[in-house]
Amino acid sequence: MTVDTPELAPLTPGARRVLDAASVLFYENGIHAVGVDTIAEAAGVTKKTLYDRFGSKEALVLSYLQHRDARWRVWVDEFLARHPEPGIDRVLAIFDAAIGWSDDNSPKGCSAVNARAEIPDHATSGLVLPEVTRQKQWLLDRFAELITEAGLSDPGARARELMLLYEGAIVTVGMRTFREPFETARAIAGRLLAT
Repeated sequence: MTVDTPELAPLTPGARRVLDAASVLFYENGIHAVGVDTIAEAAGVTKKTLYDRFGSKEALVLSYLQHRDARWRVWVDEFLARHPEPGIDRVLAIFDAAIGWSDDNSPKGCSAVNARAEIPDHATSGLVLPEVTRQKQWLLDRFAELITEAGLSDPGARARELMLLYEGAIVTVGMRTFREPFETARAIAGRLLAT
C-alpha cells in the first residue's frame, strides 16, 4: 500500500514568499535555529502575514516538508517514466532520480531526516514526526511496488534492503564521507536485485 501525498492547498503570493524563504532557511540552518522573525524578514512580509497564512511555525515546517516531498515525487515519476517496462532498471530509476536530485536539492542530506534529527525522542505529538514517517514509508512502499511489478521474489525484504541503501546514501551525501554515494548504492542495489 502506497502512502498518499497530502493535497497541497494553493498558496497566496505572500504565503509562497514565506514558504520559499522558510524552505531555504530551514534547510540551510536547521528548523530550530530559524525564528519566525528571520523568515518574515527574508520573505519581505510581517510576522502577522506569516501567522495568517500558516498559523504556526510548526505548520510552516510541515508545509516546507510536504512541498519538498511533492517536488521529489514529481522528480521520481519523471525518472520512472524513462523506464516504463517493469524490471530492475525501473527499480533502480529511484537511485538515478536521487543522483540527479541530490547535488542541487539535497547537498546537506535529506530534509526529512534532518527534521527528524531535531525532534526530541520523547515527542509524541505534533505534525512533523508523522510527516517524516509518512515520507519514508512512501519510499519504502514505492520500492516494494516496483520490485513486485518486476516479478522479483520477496518484495518486502528487498524493499527494506534498498531503503537502507538509499537512506545510507542520502546521509552520506550530507556528511560528505565519500563522493557519489548514490552511484555506489545503485551498484549494490543492482547486484542485490540480480540475485
